[in-house]
Amino acid sequence: MSQRVYLAGHHGLLGGALTRVLGADPAVEFVHTQANAPDLRDPAATRASITQARPDVLVLAAARVGGLGANLADPVGFFADNMRIELNVLEAALAAGVGRVLFVGSANAYPHDAAQPIQEAALGMGPLDQNTESYGLAKLAGIRLCDAYRRQHGVTYHSVVPCNLYGPGDRFDSRTAHLVAASLQRFKSALEDGAPSVTVWGSGEQRRQLLYVDDLARACAVLLALDDPPTHVNAGPSGDTSVRELSEIAAQTVGFDGLIEYDRSEPEGVLKRELDTTLARSLGWTPEVTLQDGLQSTWDWYQSSTIAHHSEETLA
Repeated sequence: MSQRVYLAGHHGLLGGALTRVLGADPAVEFVHTQANAPDLRDPAATRASITQARPDVLVLAAARVGGLGANLADPVGFFADNMRIELNVLEAALAAGVGRVLFVGSANAYPHDAAQPIQEAALGMGPLDQNTESYGLAKLAGIRLCDAYRRQHGVTYHSVVPCNLYGPGDRFDSRTAHLVAASLQRFKSALEDGAPSVTVWGSGEQRRQLLYVDDLARACAVLLALDDPPTHVNAGPSGDTSVRELSEIAAQTVGFDGLIEYDRSEPEGVLKRELDTTLARSLGWTPEVTLQDGLQSTWDWYQSSTIAHHSEETLA
């Protein structure tokens, strides 16, 4: 049977990957367009768009996103905008009779001191990292709200919780980009300026899981194929990578051979956040793209793209 799919956030990093991966299925018919892409913070516009599209499935990949500096600069905005998006989209989906919603959460929704690797059961069991607390709280609320809709209305609203994403379509604004894009941009600028060194925030010992965005899109496809999916499922690679290791790979990818220095006076977030992906793997998903290949693919896209520089903290 053909499935009508509405991607909320189809112009963003994950939206592009979902278009590539889900679009390979001939049974999928996308019902979102640039013409009917509303400001999801506007409840009336959101409801009109989803009602008109009449989807069978909705993937909520839209969010206000930004790096550590952006989160520190405007915690109110990150919380309020993301809560509005989640409330508006889920309410509109139910009103339009959409029986299946997949919400894209974030590892920031887990407690900062959760046992590593972090299992799904740790959600809501402690305080979040203060540096990204507003964004994390909004994502935690979105996961819980999907679960509440499922219990109260009998709909299949569920969530995927990814680690740090990167890949083609990422934002390369140096003020707001996430970790991988920010690293590539930093070394690119140093190379162009002839700088002898690059300074990275923190000790370099903080560790992150880094997931190529098309691998997350494939995880979403696996979850959408399940008749009775878990309420939320982690998605990430096996193991994690230190910021020092990432910086070295990024410098090599760009071609920068200068000195890499670390500024311990700058914030670096939690020292380690590794998701346990046992559940996702038991459901049939395994990431396919290595970090080296993923960085090279991201860098190749950035060099060839005419729209590589995205606006600050976009609603993606």
